[in-house]
Amino acid sequence: MRKLILVTGILLGLSQVTQAALFDDKEARQQIQDLQQKFDTQNQNTQATLDSIKKNQQSLEQRIVSLESVIKSQGLMDLLGQVDHLNQELSRVQGELEIAQHNLEITQQRQKDLYGDTDSRLRKLEANPSTNNQVPDNVVQPNNSIPAESSGESKDFEAAQALSKAGKYKEAFDAYNKFIETYPNGQRTSEAEYELGLTQFSLKNYKAAIATQQKLLKQFPDSVKAPDATFNIANCQIQLADIDGAKKTLHELLTKYPNSEVVPNAKRRLSVLESIKR
Repeated sequence: MRKLILVTGILLGLSQVTQAALFDDKEARQQIQDLQQKFDTQNQNTQATLDSIKKNQQSLEQRIVSLESVIKSQGLMDLLGQVDHLNQELSRVQGELEIAQHNLEITQQRQKDLYGDTDSRLRKLEANPSTNNQVPDNVVQPNNSIPAESSGESKDFEAAQALSKAGKYKEAFDAYNKFIETYPNGQRTSEAEYELGLTQFSLKNYKAAIATQQKLLKQFPDSVKAPDATFNIANCQIQLADIDGAKKTLHELLTKYPNSEVVPNAKRRLSVLESIKR
């Protein structure tokens, strides 16, 4: 009987241990399944993120290709050239306006000085009537005459400028060419040479425009128009699809004329050219 009880107790103990072991195994399996599910979810999220990044990358590449295509188009280059030409014209007009204003101020000051001097002399004459019919020897008579050559040079240059501003580039070309022949050593000859190159650019005669601006740089290396002439050469090279040549010219401009007013435009143009994949 005791043996039966002992055996029964042992069997009951083994049964409990087996049930506990089975319970622990199920719990472990459940934890493994939960971890696997979390891993799968994270993997799916990571893959979705990668797919999104790839799509964005493809979209950016397509936009870059499209932008490069637009930049390379002749129409945009023509537009950039026209904008640059207008900016140059605006700068020229502003410069001429400042000079005119300065000259006006000087003239007004001279008139005031002359009026004051004349008024002082008249008062002295009124105080001494016996000298009313005498002209003092030290009175400086105003001289309004302008040397014929200087006046003609200025008039001819302004006439050529008027044709260029009116968009009559062929007539302006002839006028600037005649001006250079008439005044080879004039005060505005280098400026006329530069304007001649601009008219050739406007007439789409880019190779001739380059030759004209190079002639200016050779004959008048210290001319104030030298930086603008160099920039115009780069624009002509762009129109001729000589991108490498244009970049080289712009680099030379930035190195040789770092303080020129044309430098900001040159930097922007160079940045665009360097962004184009060859």
